[in-house]
Formats: sequence, C-alpha cells, structure tokens
Amino acid sequence: MKGSAKGRYGLLFMVELALQAGRGPVLVDTVAERQVLPPKFLRVLLGSLKAAGLVKVQRGPSGGCELTRHPSRITALQVLEALDGRLGAAEAEAGATSGARAVRELWTRSIEAARAVLGTTTLADLAARQRDLEVDSHGYSI
Repeated sequence: MKGSAKGRYGLLFMVELALQAGRGPVLVDTVAERQVLPPKFLRVLLGSLKAAGLVKVQRGPSGGCELTRHPSRITALQVLEALDGRLGAAEAEAGATSGARAVRELWTRSIEAARAVLGTTTLADLAARQRDLEVDSHGYSI
C-alpha cells in the first residue's frame, strides 16, 4: 500500500490546520510555507476536503480556511478517503481477479489493519505528536 501525493499532502495540510485550530482562518499560502508544499496543489485539495465537510473556507481580507470541527473529531482515515476514495478499494478489486487466495487474504488483512490505525488516529493526535517532535528536535515549542 503506497499513499498518494494527494493523501500525504492532504494530511500535512490538515495537521497544520489542526495546529492552528482556534486561531481563526489560516491562509493556504501560510500552510504551504510552513509545510513546504505547493500552494496550487493545496488549493486543489481544498475543494475535496471542503466537499467532504472537513474544511470551511472564508473569503475576504480576514479569510482563509479552517477545520469544520475540533481536530479530535476528524480522523486520518476521513482525510485520506476524502481525497483518494475508500482505502483499499483498488487493491480489493485487483485481488478479486487473482487466483492466489493467500495473497488476497494478506491484502485484506493489511488493509483492515491500516483502516483501523488510520480510523483511530485523529488530527489532534497528529498535531500533538508534531508538537512533541518540534520540541525534541529544536528544544523549543512551536
């Protein structure tokens, strides 16, 4: 299982919004700069995240984007599936045509395990871990 660029960048984008939660809307360019991501690509991802009800966008001089709910109520799985569709759907389809049942079973178990981890890991968890890593690597908090 290899994550897509959309999924990876989308998670980074959402973790940054989680880090900034409660401070008002955040500009896409600010997120792009802090996470070293292409702003154009983030704007494309924003449409899918907004359609999934995970992000809201405020236009105007004090505009930007922010999470629609607390980071503890949004999982990594929700973000990835908003951007890439149901996790494991392609693998399950590909395995359906194969005669190797043992391999199909392995893929099924690995997808279920990934869904379990991603489905119980929230943006709040990821933001807290990011803060811990920033303190560890720099000796100060962000």
